[in-house]
Amino acid sequence: MSEYISDTTGIYSLFKQYGSIVKLEKDRPVFQEGERSEEIYFIVSGSVGINKDTESGKLLTLRVVGPNDYIGETAVFCDIVYHSFSAITLESTQLLSLHRTKLENFLMESTELMVEWTKFIQLVYIKNQTRFRDLMLHGKKGALFSTLIRLSNTYGQVQPDGSIIIEYTLTNQKLANLCAMSREVVNRMLNDIKNAGIVSFQKGIITIHDIEFLKRENECENCPLTICRID
Repeated sequence: MSEYISDTTGIYSLFKQYGSIVKLEKDRPVFQEGERSEEIYFIVSGSVGINKDTESGKLLTLRVVGPNDYIGETAVFCDIVYHSFSAITLESTQLLSLHRTKLENFLMESTELMVEWTKFIQLVYIKNQTRFRDLMLHGKKGALFSTLIRLSNTYGQVQPDGSIIIEYTLTNQKLANLCAMSREVVNRMLNDIKNAGIVSFQKGIITIHDIEFLKRENECENCPLTICRID
């Protein structure tokens, strides 16, 4: 469950009462970059990748968003009503959609709802800000290590020996998209840290054996777990 669903229960109730059900199969667009933004979505089940095409032709996956989270949120109270990112389902997904202007009206009528929404937007902003910081300041190695740390905080299960199994199936291409790098570069870097005993992987499941190494190399600032996440 999302870390902040308990703080947005009032907004969720609006989607539950007034929202429309949307069901999509895997690899279907919820919305595309450049399309007019009319709906805000609450994810009931499944998962969605929030993507940005870079000028160099690479695909950057900014977030992997799961149940009890919102997408399309940047359009609320914004004069620019076109999507800056694309949202593509990563599996069969069910959402609730609510028109942007309807949500805006509800927020303007309730101070409590406005505070809930502001907290949610602030958390998304801080998550994105820290990800961009890692991608820009620490190069390709930092991008990969930061992504592995965030994946471990989001999907990781700590084992008795201290290793962390990331219970989220990843192809090397998906991981490359999260780092805005080519698959070939990610393959090479993964093999390097695999040979050093830092990680291992089997059938798309990554196990981190030395999370402290990744943190040291990335000059980790020990951000709260609600921020250092991939969702």
